[in-house]
Amino acid sequence: MQPPAISVLPPLALYVHLPWCVRKCPYCDFNSHEHRGPLPTGQYVDALLADLDAAQAAAQGRSLRSIFIGGGTPSLFPAAEVARLLAGIAARLPLAADAEVTLEANPGTAEADRFHGYREAGVNRLSLGVQSFDPAQLRRLGRIHDEREARRAVELAQASFERVNLDLMYALPEQDEAAALADARTALATGVTHLSFYQLTLEPNTVFFSRPPPLPDDDAAAAIEAAVHAELAAGGYGRYEVSAWARPGAECRHNLNYWWFGDYLGIGAGAHAKLSSPQGIRREARSRVPADYLRRAPTGDAVAERRELSAPDAVFEFMMNALRLPRGFPEKLFSERTGLPLAAAEPALTQALQRGLLERSRGEIRPTPLGLRFLNNLVGLFLAAGPGA
Repeated sequence: MQPPAISVLPPLALYVHLPWCVRKCPYCDFNSHEHRGPLPTGQYVDALLADLDAAQAAAQGRSLRSIFIGGGTPSLFPAAEVARLLAGIAARLPLAADAEVTLEANPGTAEADRFHGYREAGVNRLSLGVQSFDPAQLRRLGRIHDEREARRAVELAQASFERVNLDLMYALPEQDEAAALADARTALATGVTHLSFYQLTLEPNTVFFSRPPPLPDDDAAAAIEAAVHAELAAGGYGRYEVSAWARPGAECRHNLNYWWFGDYLGIGAGAHAKLSSPQGIRREARSRVPADYLRRAPTGDAVAERRELSAPDAVFEFMMNALRLPRGFPEKLFSERTGLPLAAAEPALTQALQRGLLERSRGEIRPTPLGLRFLNNLVGLFLAAGPGA
């Protein structure tokens, strides 16, 4: 199979990773680090902008459609440094007039003045890591906020932002359907425009993986999921990705760019990038350790890993992302984003259709309800054509 060759460059986004947290949660496998003492926020923003200086040529004249500042806990950074960061980005790369700029925040670090400052700095979408409104579950999850702080943080966010997302989880330790629905109803009552509601899973290299809490079994988790999904749909939210729900028009454009296999620059400790060119598709990863990143980025040497995607890699990675969307994707998008004919996805595509995991009509391919329910099985069919094949 010939390696991918991209003739039309896809849309471009930027991910910025701010790696520090007050405390590492026992379920978290993200590149986050507990901080002790004052954060080197100014030095880190300097490093981010130096990193972007080294990376901006990969934009190849494209404007940024979105910026996502994630972590870690980005709301530990003062608004003045976020403003300096965004101004520095805008000085280096053009921003689309309607660019979506998201910042992640935790209720335990919520302050009215800080949220207002982020809005003044150019952030236009806030994502709050609530996880649950149940006080017992918040303690089990190691969160630094309680349910009152969670509710207050939502109010503060809505005072400054029209677009607010809440991150929540279900199938929590010893959680039953009634408790999960209570969380869903509390979230719905806030009236936020976007909800990310995902199942707690035990990831390697986490405290929960080494010391598992008592989680609902598979049947109970499936019943909880069905009940929560029905509640969100009845509340007027549309499921546009496996774990993402939004009011009409409030979908996260940055994440949609990932799922449609768009391009993105990534700066910050541990940040990843996907970049297309007529020569193919490249993946990059920055140095994960903050101290190492702070040392390397000012010299333009922050990238720790680079690899070119083979054709099988591109098939697998496209499907792994696009099949998370209930709406699926236009057939022509596969060729546009991978540089390959759709025939490159055979015979896995045929197997998925025969098993009732996919449906295909009018030039569109989408997962069936069964395919979404067993998404790992569906995506696994394309793994045979993926890395290492």
